[in-house]
Amino acid sequence: MRKNILLAAGLLFSVSTQAQLLDMIKSTVKDKTGVDLNAPVKTKGTATPATTSPSGNVNTSSANLGNLTSSQISSGLKEALNIGVTDGVKKLAVTDGFFKNEAVKILMPEKLRKIDATLRSIGMGSLADEGVKLLNRAAEDAVTEAAPIFTNAITSMTITDAKNILLGSNNAATHYLQSKTQSQLFTAFQPKVKASLGKVGADTLWKNLISKYNTFTGQSVTTDLNEYVTTETINGVFKMVADKESGIRNTPAMRTTSILQKVFGAQDSK
Repeated sequence: MRKNILLAAGLLFSVSTQAQLLDMIKSTVKDKTGVDLNAPVKTKGTATPATTSPSGNVNTSSANLGNLTSSQISSGLKEALNIGVTDGVKKLAVTDGFFKNEAVKILMPEKLRKIDATLRSIGMGSLADEGVKLLNRAAEDAVTEAAPIFTNAITSMTITDAKNILLGSNNAATHYLQSKTQSQLFTAFQPKVKASLGKVGADTLWKNLISKYNTFTGQSVTTDLNEYVTTETINGVFKMVADKESGIRNTPAMRTTSILQKVFGAQDSK
């Protein structure tokens, strides 16, 4: 029993002695260096946790977009689209806007190209040429229907849409517009194109062309010119808008307003 008491006392003395020695060391360090070893350790330059999106991915949009506000991004994208639509429709809605623009010119429908070859083989190539010209005239007459539909889609663009578009591909804004307006445009264009085909005489001429071909070959070819010209007119508008968007994104000289310069200037470094 006596032995155990002595052992315990020895241990207590040892712990007490170590504590006293540690206190002496801390006191000496503080006197000599000013560093308080009892103070909690602080880490300089603690990093701020990265902001993550709802999906858990790191959100880099703020770094890519600099100091742009959501409102500026939205305004810049809407202005770029408005310019693209206005400029595109203006260029297409004139005589030869489609017909003499090889990028959007409406050609003979594939189903009717054998008519073209046959007519030319019997010396009626000029009639075939006139038929193609009138298809383009109908598109030039109808294309103005696009403007109000595009305007509505552009106005309804959300802040999230705008951010995704800005950091997207060269034609991201055009693709957005297409996804929002394709069906509306077709519905709006069909009656207008039908009226335009009649207005420029394309429907009568094409009935004559097809009739002559059918008589000459003994076949019975038919096609829906209204649907074909409607689709090609819409494709032509989007081609013009896409070209304008790509120009604004890649050519600083085409950023003709301060908001375009600011927004697409930030996009340059993405």
